[in-house]
Amino acid sequence: MDQMRGNINREQLYQKLQKTLKMDNVMEVPKLVKIVINCGLGESLKDGKVIDKMKEQLRVICGQTPVVTRARKAISTFKLREDDAIGLKVTLRSKRMWDFFTRLISIALPRVRDFRGVPKKGFDSHGNYTLGISEQIIFPELDYSIVDKVRGFEVTFVTTARTDAEGKELLTVLGMPFEK
Repeated sequence: MDQMRGNINREQLYQKLQKTLKMDNVMEVPKLVKIVINCGLGESLKDGKVIDKMKEQLRVICGQTPVVTRARKAISTFKLREDDAIGLKVTLRSKRMWDFFTRLISIALPRVRDFRGVPKKGFDSHGNYTLGISEQIIFPELDYSIVDKVRGFEVTFVTTARTDAEGKELLTVLGMPFEK
């Protein structure tokens, strides 16, 4: 299945990246594997309904039901018990991943006030990129009636790139608006 992103299809994208990164084999070209959305909700220890409210909001944003993440061990200073619900996680692959990516870079990010591009410092030295989003209300599909409080989350772009330079080049070609 040939996915279109902008005016460039997948084969043209790989050929362009192959030339830019000076790779001999097209199989070496980095690819976007998955997008992981993570939302930490420490406030859910006081109010159990927070998880359900944010779960519905992430479901609307991502088109997929989030999984509840739980504490692995107890930490008494945070009043945290083992197996307490403390966050949500969504892993997007294939069509849902591309749909979310397109909506993020073409609709949601331009709605951020004074947006000058995403920071370049979010790479993890293995070619993966993490972007922090401070307000979930930048997504237009989210109805304001279900938003009780403005919360943020992290979006991690997992790639097959071996270095940060390869990962940055892949995301740039895909249309990620990095700051200058």
